[in-house]
Amino acid sequence: MAAADLDTTLQRFAVEFEVSDERGNGLRGDRELVRLCTGGRWLEGPAWFPAFEQLIFSDIPNDRLLRHDEVTGHTSVLRDRAGHHNGHSVDRAGRLLSAEHGARRVTRTEPDGSLTVLADSYHGARLNSPNDLAEAPDGSIWFTDPTYGIASDYEGYAAEPEQDGRHVYRIDPDGTVTRVVDDFDQPNGIAFSADGRRVHISDSARRHLRSFDLVDGGVRGGAVLVECPQGAFDGLRVDTADRLWVSSGRGVEVYAPDGSHLAVLHVPETVANLTFGGPRRSDLYLTATSSLYRLRVKATGAAPG
Repeated sequence: MAAADLDTTLQRFAVEFEVSDERGNGLRGDRELVRLCTGGRWLEGPAWFPAFEQLIFSDIPNDRLLRHDEVTGHTSVLRDRAGHHNGHSVDRAGRLLSAEHGARRVTRTEPDGSLTVLADSYHGARLNSPNDLAEAPDGSIWFTDPTYGIASDYEGYAAEPEQDGRHVYRIDPDGTVTRVVDDFDQPNGIAFSADGRRVHISDSARRHLRSFDLVDGGVRGGAVLVECPQGAFDGLRVDTADRLWVSSGRGVEVYAPDGSHLAVLHVPETVANLTFGGPRRSDLYLTATSSLYRLRVKATGAAPG
């Protein structure tokens, strides 16, 4: 698919924000959900760069990185034949962190545009297909490694797994890769709590989300916090009140820190991932099947990414 196949005609939809708990009443902002562009096959991995007022995101099957510029309103192809990128985040130095299905690795894009490979193997065996990632308060990079990118040639390259399962890993600042959780079926989205004391990880195969306490670089606990009401959980983000915003089969689910369901934002397409951006980090960007959407909400994203 060529860049010209991207349709950047704005389209607006009435917001369907269904509240299930009175604590969700004050979260909806705009009354219209804006579709910023369409024309992808499966969009993923939105990451907001405040210095440039731009959003980077993936079109995995079309193997390209896309860029939406809020100043001009233009969406374009940033990088073609990108390596079937999936999830992205922004580190505290403002650099792009990427989970790549194609090369089965985690990379960082440096200010000069060069790539630094942060991880591509564990104990001498290739990773499966890194899916999503986030930076911990101590500067380590945590990522999930399911097998979606090697299951077929659609989102990567079909291959047999070399790891003994689908796990969650930590990359320390010195480059050491450590397996931190090993009892997932298909780990997917990952986000740290607003206070940096917990990590939340979705398991798309088991259709739930688990929450772990951070202890000495590892984790403790891991009980299921919430079950997915429809479809499967994918990407997630946390706001400054520690509420979880999680993609599901019907849109974006919003949960209180204790797992109570607060609301659901219904979206015309299946949402894969989301992030907060904009000048106040209150613009919710959604990568949903073929399209990118934006909605300003009454919440503030907790961390870069």
